[in-house]
Amino acid sequence: MAYEQIKRLIGSDKESLSILERFVAGSMAGVIAQSTIYPMEVLKTRLALRKTGQYSGISDCAKQIFRKEGLSAFYKGYVPNMLGIIPYAGIDLAIYETLKNSYLQQYGSNSSNPGVVVLLACGTVSSTCGQLASYPLALVRTRMQAQAACEGDNRVSMSSLFRQILQTEGPTGLYRGLAPNFLKVIPAVSISYVVYENIKSQLGVASR
Repeated sequence: MAYEQIKRLIGSDKESLSILERFVAGSMAGVIAQSTIYPMEVLKTRLALRKTGQYSGISDCAKQIFRKEGLSAFYKGYVPNMLGIIPYAGIDLAIYETLKNSYLQQYGSNSSNPGVVVLLACGTVSSTCGQLASYPLALVRTRMQAQAACEGDNRVSMSSLFRQILQTEGPTGLYRGLAPNFLKVIPAVSISYVVYENIKSQLGVASR
């Protein structure tokens, strides 16, 4: 929703947007979406790392975090997450729509629907590019959330964590866990784009 509305604001009366304009719209939409759901990301990480019996459920986890650490704990790792979502969402959405529109211009004839296979392929390429650009920041965000869950380890900064990873694990350490992340993200993003395009078609929203 945010992406389509921002494109309308940026594009005004233009029929088609440039890849830079799509990147800006995608980045802004990503920031809006992630800012809205970020506390749930923190809860997800805490629940995944909890000790047996530590939390009875989501609400109990939220209450304990708020009581012990305050409201700011729900935004632990927010800065690297935002720095990561800007290139990820921007690159992902910009490349996806550029590839899809390029295909339609060359092979689409009179149809505005390139088909499920093409949409899946465009989504796979775009999400791969977005992940490669933003993964180190996503990794740092998760490490910050995880380390905040440990007693007495709440003050780890983004820059110190970057240095720590580079010193102990080297540059490849910033991409640790990338393969299973691809296995999760690529099909999820590709399927979501197919759903996105079909709903746009049903609602009569034109691509720009």
